Amino acid sequence: MELEAKRDYYEVLGVLRDADDAAIKKAYRKLAKKYHPDTNAGNAQAEQKFKEVTEAYNVLSDKEKRKLYDQFGHAAFDGSAGAGQGGNSGGYQEYHFNGNDADMDDMFEDIFGGMFHGFGGRSFRGRYPEKGADLHAEVSITFEEAAFGCEKIIRLSGRNKAAQSLQVRIPAGIESGKSIRLRGKGEPGTGGGEAGDLFLKVQVQEKPGFERKGMDVYTTVSIPFSTAVLGGEICVPTLYGNVMCRIREGTQSGTKLRLKGKGIVSMNQPGVYGDQYARIEIQVPRNLNSQAKQKLREFEQSCGHGHSGSGAA
Repeated sequence: MELEAKRDYYEVLGVLRDADDAAIKKAYRKLAKKYHPDTNAGNAQAEQKFKEVTEAYNVLSDKEKRKLYDQFGHAAFDGSAGAGQGGNSGGYQEYHFNGNDADMDDMFEDIFGGMFHGFGGRSFRGRYPEKGADLHAEVSITFEEAAFGCEKIIRLSGRNKAAQSLQVRIPAGIESGKSIRLRGKGEPGTGGGEAGDLFLKVQVQEKPGFERKGMDVYTTVSIPFSTAVLGGEICVPTLYGNVMCRIREGTQSGTKLRLKGKGIVSMNQPGVYGDQYARIEIQVPRNLNSQAKQKLREFEQSCGHGHSGSGAA
């Protein structure tokens, strides 16, 4: 009986003879998916096509086999290309399927490492450990909680895991928008693979009168006009309690007081703190009685700022 001639492997995969490895792999995956027995049950023609494209890919994806094929064609593997080229020379392996699930699994493991689904609905991917998907969540904390750290209870639910409550430690010094990575708290892995991670994004609430810039904190302190002129002490609120600060005589509006170490702690260096800067705002007296106004005019004149007279000498 005369055997039907085999088709050219490049023609089988629909690629040019100078196609690179990526093009060959892409072409094979497309055809293997199209003719795979799982999606073509009982279709003998599809099964034959599947065998044909698999045989072509097995040769063209191997550099040595492809080199032999380009030189001798199919004869490189049927024993007619000379000594040493017969049979399964060059390590060429033929795959035979007789409805055997194990044979099919082994073949796909060799080629794709478990990418497709095998006969009977079994998954080849399940044979290999695969890490679970990562989860993403958000948590809102106060300005003080960000500064000093805190414990939070969050409730999680994923596609492949039941809802659960998780206690999370928020580190001191964290900034708004930063995320905490919790290893192994994501979706469970498959095939013995490790679980994914949880990325918890932190949103820090504002605190009236306080502004954070990096590790430093900025506030505004309002002081009486007389204190600005004569000097004295004022109470400045900080994250660590009230602090008494000395005001020098003649302090101007906009002057900044530096309170060293009263800022935010560094997340990376627990012993390092930022500073607090208190901006002085001078209160302007309102609703003065006539006596107070007269005293203020006398003060103004004594300082050489009076409006009477012909001007500066």
